[in-house]
Amino acid sequence: MQQREPEASIREAQAQALASLPFDDVDDFAAAERGYLGTLDDPKIRNAEGDVVWDASTYDFIQGDAPDTVHPSLWRQSTLVAKHGLFEVVEGLYQVRGLDLSVMSFIEGDTGVVIVDPLISKETGAAALELYRRHRGDRPVTAVIFTHSHIDHFGGVLGFVSEDDVTSGRVQILAPEGFLEHSVAENVYAGVAMGRRAGYMFGAALARGPRGAVGAGLGQTTSTGEATILTPSLDVTTTGEKHTIDGVEFEFQMAPGTEAPSEMHFYIPRYRALCMAENATHTLHNLLTLRGAVVRDPHVWSQYLTEAIERFGGEAEVVFASHHWPTWGNAEINRFLRIQRDLYGYLHDQTLRLLNQGYNGAEIAEMIQLPPALEASWSTHGYYGSVSHDVKAIYQRYMGWFDGNPARLWPHPPKPLAERYVAAIGGLDRVVEIAQEAFDGGDFRWAATLLDHAVFTDADHAAARALYADTLEQLAYGAENGTWRNFYLSGATELREGNFGTPTATNAPLIVAQLTPEQLFDAVAIRVDGPKAWDLSLAIDVTVSDLGRSFHLSLDNGVLIYVEREPDASTPLGLTLTKLRLIRLAGGDTESEGIEVRGDIGVLEQLLGVLDQGDPAFEIVLP
Repeated sequence: MQQREPEASIREAQAQALASLPFDDVDDFAAAERGYLGTLDDPKIRNAEGDVVWDASTYDFIQGDAPDTVHPSLWRQSTLVAKHGLFEVVEGLYQVRGLDLSVMSFIEGDTGVVIVDPLISKETGAAALELYRRHRGDRPVTAVIFTHSHIDHFGGVLGFVSEDDVTSGRVQILAPEGFLEHSVAENVYAGVAMGRRAGYMFGAALARGPRGAVGAGLGQTTSTGEATILTPSLDVTTTGEKHTIDGVEFEFQMAPGTEAPSEMHFYIPRYRALCMAENATHTLHNLLTLRGAVVRDPHVWSQYLTEAIERFGGEAEVVFASHHWPTWGNAEINRFLRIQRDLYGYLHDQTLRLLNQGYNGAEIAEMIQLPPALEASWSTHGYYGSVSHDVKAIYQRYMGWFDGNPARLWPHPPKPLAERYVAAIGGLDRVVEIAQEAFDGGDFRWAATLLDHAVFTDADHAAARALYADTLEQLAYGAENGTWRNFYLSGATELREGNFGTPTATNAPLIVAQLTPEQLFDAVAIRVDGPKAWDLSLAIDVTVSDLGRSFHLSLDNGVLIYVEREPDASTPLGLTLTKLRLIRLAGGDTESEGIEVRGDIGVLEQLLGVLDQGDPAFEIVLP
């Protein structure tokens, strides 16, 4: 369907932003260009089958002045982030930017190179290393550092390192304590729902262009190649811990519970360079990512930034991170880190202050305004996180979903609630009429609320769907936040064209292979259809032969419980298999060989018969 032009109110808001924000400050553009050495000859990165998993050229349209369909501040950020290639940070330290959502760094040692955060896909990781070697020579990889437990910081490792490289000691892999557990578990328990919502968050189904996807603020979007993982050979556990890698000394600072549950910073005295992982970037980050996650802790986030300033702020001459461009100069580094520190500290403390005055999360999100000194820094703007949804996350972290008002303790769920609102207003046509008045008056938030009720009452009401799509589109045009824009445009797309499912589901069997037996059993337990299993009472002994471990599983009252213990002959079914075969069995493969069975195999069939696969195409914008 035809997209609409931006309404007059959106154009006026864009003009006001252009006039009020410090667009004459172009320091970030100089920083983003600094040290540029070159980029790929072919911006398309392909997998072994020839499919394109990343195409940097699809963002070439982002240049010049902002169109009136994109917030000028977001256009500025996207212009900065879209720059791709190899950059010299300082002599001996290099970065490849713009070849995935994240940044891959190269630290030259005495004999080779240490790689930091090898992107999402093995194809983009390999392409980044190839680009580095074209300019810096064919240096061997001597170590890899995973700064934290998110997939865009380890998924590309098998693009240039093999498991044999690690087990033989040719390549060392360093990661913060708890990395493996968190990296493989984060997207398992709520993985289907997170994947579906991530399609909205990163605009995976959107055309790229001034009326579509322009990026996600932290980076442009995610690559779609093969995500991989390798087990670290060295866990970093303690702040102040030092390791010499290929002749280069690294001093580490632990920062768990910040942007990731397992995260660390490090300082390199040889290059006077401080890596802040993902805790100090050129945007306000998420405290609760819109795809879904556990709420992050802005209080400890701020404290770890203070600690970094105290430990390294007197020496560092450059600070770099796993996204965006570096910051150079000791004074500028300290200013940047203090601003980032104060940003998270301010949001935490002011949300708690207002919370204790009785305001709820939605109210506080409308009340909080950053101090002028923070607002004046481009690095505090909400291109990825936002003051609005971060404040609500802080409220949720401390107070939960309920705001204390008893009328909101037991509301109807969305569809019956919508039906009652629509009836009270006077029917669907009247709701659409009022929404049109709100749309024409530039109150797109109210129009969206009304139309949400309308389509949840009748998903096929053509006028409601059409106006709702138009409304979300206008909200997208006016959004400074890249992920908000993607959510709005994705909703509009599904209203107009139908459900696009989960378009960027990553095939990552090597990551699944790292699950512990306990995590596998947890993943099965959350798939049990409780009502179907109410009357079942099952017991299975499972021996994981290659690990030398045995577990007793029982299903009662719709709950699957496991304990580690030796098999018992009285258990109706016993299975002996390797962990890899257990993974395949949990995925539904009952036909392949590799399972030693004792007892009644029908018990297993009963268990598999009550497992729910989840729905990667569940509705979001419709009931």
